[in-house]
Amino acid sequence: MRTRSACLLALVAAAGCAAPIQYDYSAEPDPRKGEYVIGPSDGLRILVWKYADFTTEASVRPDGIITMPLLGDIRVAGATPSQVKKEVAQRLSAFVKDESAVVTVSVTNPNSYRFTVSGNVEHPGIFTSRNYVSVVEAVSMAGGLNKFAATHLTILRRGSKGETRRVPIEFTRIAGGEHQEENIVILPGDTLFVP
Repeated sequence: MRTRSACLLALVAAAGCAAPIQYDYSAEPDPRKGEYVIGPSDGLRILVWKYADFTTEASVRPDGIITMPLLGDIRVAGATPSQVKKEVAQRLSAFVKDESAVVTVSVTNPNSYRFTVSGNVEHPGIFTSRNYVSVVEAVSMAGGLNKFAATHLTILRRGSKGETRRVPIEFTRIAGGEHQEENIVILPGDTLFVP
């Protein structure tokens, strides 16, 4: 009887321990290390110094395009402010020959950072943030794990060729502040699934 109880306790203890996941988290992109990538619903201000008629404040449409006076439609979603600045300056050169026409592009309203938390959390849904969010912060924004939740989470992420990649996360390894290399940043469009 004692042997059976000891075996049962050992099995329960083993089930509670999170096994390490074999995954290269360092290969996942970290948007905090590069220039902001513009997306739909972001608010932009494009200033052309000395040429107020070209100065534009616009919200990026769902198709990823803004419209500027005389220059027309410009696709900005997926580009950085530096890339948009270069594109606007190039188009502007057909109309303005003055070298002092300096273009500045700023993101005034970063609204495109959206992600989904689904499954066994208290408040599943689509979330937005003005700052980048880690896995632990995303779970917290969703009210935490509910009583039915497993701790083996999955991030569903679009790959470079449009395929869906699965990034495994063992929540118990990161919730206590350990293994922070696994507490990666949620990317725009990610779905964090809690089984």
